[in-house]
Amino acid sequence: MYQQQSLQNFLERLASGDPTPGGGSAAAVMGAMGAALVSMVANLTIGKPRYRQVEADMRRLLARADALRAQLSDAMEADVEAFNRVMAAYRLPKDDPERSEAIQTALKQATEVPLHCARLCVAVIELCREAADKGNSNVLSDVGVGVLAAHAALKSCAINVTVNLNAIRDPGFIAAKRAELEGLLAGRDEEVASLYDQVLARL
Repeated sequence: MYQQQSLQNFLERLASGDPTPGGGSAAAVMGAMGAALVSMVANLTIGKPRYRQVEADMRRLLARADALRAQLSDAMEADVEAFNRVMAAYRLPKDDPERSEAIQTALKQATEVPLHCARLCVAVIELCREAADKGNSNVLSDVGVGVLAAHAALKSCAINVTVNLNAIRDPGFIAAKRAELEGLLAGRDEEVASLYDQVLARL
């Protein structure tokens, strides 16, 4: 019941007229759900005689998925805090000589949050592959849902990184972050589509 109330509260906040939580927090939650589904698959594989040979792998997978879920849960609030810092900078008096620099600093910080979230989502996608290959085949469909959630989160993070970069005036910072984002996205559509097809074929 507590978890249901927490989810309902988040959805109500997301649906409200307040700008936070917004898409960045939603992306983090989607990524966390993907990680949670990987944990579920691992938990439903560990201890099963049929999967004894991969039990050590599943225990490592579980530990990693649990850690990613915790980090993505933290990213949800980090996104709210980053956005609030940006808004606070924009609210400084327009004649404040430090306003422009404060805005740019806040925007850079706000870029780092979804970029970090994107890195975590890539890690979740990679775990989904191992879960599909080695996990309990009875919950293979959940791997499919998990990888789609993580992929949606990754693409959502890319939107939030891009919108912040578009307002930043530091060419070096922009180039570095765009290059990292492109690296994180490279090949992911194909990777996820392949895993999705693999899951459907084995259902």
